[in-house]
Amino acid sequence: MKNNNEEQKQQFLFDGINYKILLIGIAVIALGFILMSGGGSDNPNVFNEDVFSFRRIRLAPTTVLIGFGITIYSIFKKSK
Repeated sequence: MKNNNEEQKQQFLFDGINYKILLIGIAVIALGFILMSGGGSDNPNVFNEDVFSFRRIRLAPTTVLIGFGITIYSIFKKSK
């Protein structure tokens, strides 16, 4: 009976390195969304040009896409 329980040891879907890479990817995605935030105006009658800054138009979306790429890589990475 004990031998049967040892054979049915719980196995995870991925290795530990896959989960670490996945967490890094999620952190990069979160960083991209943080970079995207802000730029609004306190007064609705005044337009703020900061909405079209390099950080919000190029850097933040690129960071989010890189984060998605990292997470996809972590899913497809082969286990040993």
